Amino acid sequence: MRVHISTFGCSANQASSEVMMATIKKLGHELVSEKHADVVVLNTCTVKYSTEQKILHKIKRLGEKGIEVIVCGCMPEVQLEEIIQHNPDAHVLGVNSISRIGEVLNFIANPAISSHNTSRQAIHVFSHEPAGFINVPRLRFNSNIHICQLSQGCNNACSYCIVRFVRGPLKSFHPDSIVEDIKQGIAEGCREIWLTSQDNAQYGMDIGISLPKLLERICEIPGDFKIRIGMMNPFSVLPIIEELLDVYENDKIYKLIHLPVQSASNDVLERMNRLHSIEEANQIIKSFRDRFSDLTLFTDIIVGFPGEKDSDFLKTVEWVREYRPEKVNISRYTPRPHTKALEYRNIDSRIVSQRSNELHNVCEEVKIDIRKKMIGWEGKVFISKEAKVKGLMARTASYKPVVIPESCAVAGSFCKVKILDATPGYFIGKIIT
Repeated sequence: MRVHISTFGCSANQASSEVMMATIKKLGHELVSEKHADVVVLNTCTVKYSTEQKILHKIKRLGEKGIEVIVCGCMPEVQLEEIIQHNPDAHVLGVNSISRIGEVLNFIANPAISSHNTSRQAIHVFSHEPAGFINVPRLRFNSNIHICQLSQGCNNACSYCIVRFVRGPLKSFHPDSIVEDIKQGIAEGCREIWLTSQDNAQYGMDIGISLPKLLERICEIPGDFKIRIGMMNPFSVLPIIEELLDVYENDKIYKLIHLPVQSASNDVLERMNRLHSIEEANQIIKSFRDRFSDLTLFTDIIVGFPGEKDSDFLKTVEWVREYRPEKVNISRYTPRPHTKALEYRNIDSRIVSQRSNELHNVCEEVKIDIRKKMIGWEGKVFISKEAKVKGLMARTASYKPVVIPESCAVAGSFCKVKILDATPGYFIGKIIT
């Protein structure tokens, strides 16, 4: 069969799509573009209402065209009824069941001989425990980047978050398995390792180990490679801050922290059940910047959370101006099923839209100012991958993106560059000796 995978959402979903693509190819199926596919796999995300609606529309449209659809990722765990309403013939694969994609494809190809109930046109496969995420073959979107998922689930209960209902409580993968998974990625030519989960700083809290201890083991793996540590919540970083700062000293780790503050108002944070104050988040950032002067800061902010007053929003705007994150993922609040915040009274959508636009403009001003100050910088970079524009994408020690001429270097190598100019999305550099 001809199969296409569409991936939505986070890097964990991207990694699971890579695993499923390897399985699909191993079974003898052909991976094709969507317009040529007999089967479309939708690896879904349900964090945002807008993404959910886009996916539901696609589920319905593909069904109307007579194309077989497999819905996997986050949505099947909490929105199965909506999926069936939009396409009763859609097949479903639970978030823990990526290793069972072959069962669904076999059912589609041979429904009459399937061991499952054939009185219906669709098959639903769910698993309680996560399996098949690490130490398995994968077909990578980028041959130089290995995405390693550290755990599944989360032990906290942010009032707006649907993901904890999808992926369940924290289940950390064994450190030996993670190290072997990364070793295999390096052996296959990967030189950039992305560590991902719902909250990397929670890693190991359920099995008696910590993220810093795991990072120490990963850094001991021989070879030239760089490690990008994904999102860490402030309340999960606080108990391990000193050990984390120490291990970040290793040259293999990008000096990047993705720390979602969500709001700079403690009143809003309390309603979000974020379990940290803005002062605590600020102290984490200050501690990292005191240790690493060129630190890159990413954050997430929710605009228009129920009860957010003008004064709360202004605190967030001023926080962005003061703490100057290089990247801000801005989300306009929309209620999600099953969450505590679903009970709250929403703010007028026009106000939310206005605040989102204002914050976006401030973030862009900050980003432009940061980029201008980097022009003329010289230093060592790591060649990560081919750039979307002509050239190669390189990364500074703090993960800042620099595009250099393609003919001058190869992915997976190091070189010294000078930054000549800046665009909204990346720096432009040249190799120097």
